[in-house]
Amino acid sequence: MRVALIDYGAGNLRSAARALAEAGTFPQVVTAPDGLHGAEMIVVPGVGAFRTAMSRLRAAGLVEAIGDAARDGIPLVGICLGMQLLLHESDEGGRTAGFGLIPGVVRRLPKGLKIPHMGWNTLEPRFADPLFEGLPARPYVYFVHSFAAWPSDPQAVVADVMYGAAVPAVIRRGTIWGLQFHPEKSSREGARLLRNLVAAVASARAAV
Repeated sequence: MRVALIDYGAGNLRSAARALAEAGTFPQVVTAPDGLHGAEMIVVPGVGAFRTAMSRLRAAGLVEAIGDAARDGIPLVGICLGMQLLLHESDEGGRTAGFGLIPGVVRRLPKGLKIPHMGWNTLEPRFADPLFEGLPARPYVYFVHSFAAWPSDPQAVVADVMYGAAVPAVIRRGTIWGLQFHPEKSSREGARLLRNLVAAVASARAAV
C-alpha cells in the first residue's frame, strides 16, 4: 500500500515513516499536490501550531488537494496536530479554518490541568472498532498536546482519553481517521494499532 506522508515542515516524519513501513506500507514523503497521485492512503502527521500548519499546507496547495482526495474516498489519517487539522476550525493562535472534513472545533485543554498533556495514558474506547483488535481493553499510548479536537457528532468519537475529563483521542468519519496520540511513539501497542489501521484501510478500499 502506497502512503502519501505529508511534509509541511512540522511533522514527525522520520519516525512516522518508519512506523508506517513496519506496518506493511510504502510511505512516500509528499510536499506538493502531484505527490498524491496513486496514493492509497494519506497520512498527515504533526507537531506544532494549527495556524502555522494550515498556512504552510495552503501555500503548498495541499489543503484543497488533500480535501478533494478524501472526498473522493482516499483514506486519510491525521496524527496529533494532523487530527486537529481535520476539523472545521481552531482557536489556537486566533480563529483559523481547518480542512473541514469532520465537523467540529479545536479548543485548548480545560483550565487547571498541566499543559501540555504529555506522556503515557490509556485509551477508553466508546465502542468496539477494528482499530483495537488484539489490543488490551484500554490501550496504553503516548500523548503530547495542548489542544483537543471536539467533533460536533458524538458518534464520530471512537475513543477518549481521561485528562481531567473525557477528551477525544480517536475520531472517525467514513474513511477519515484522527489519532490524537502518537502511535509511532507508542511502542508495541502503537505498532499493533497502526497495523490494524492499515488493515482497516485495505478493507475499506476493497469494499469500494
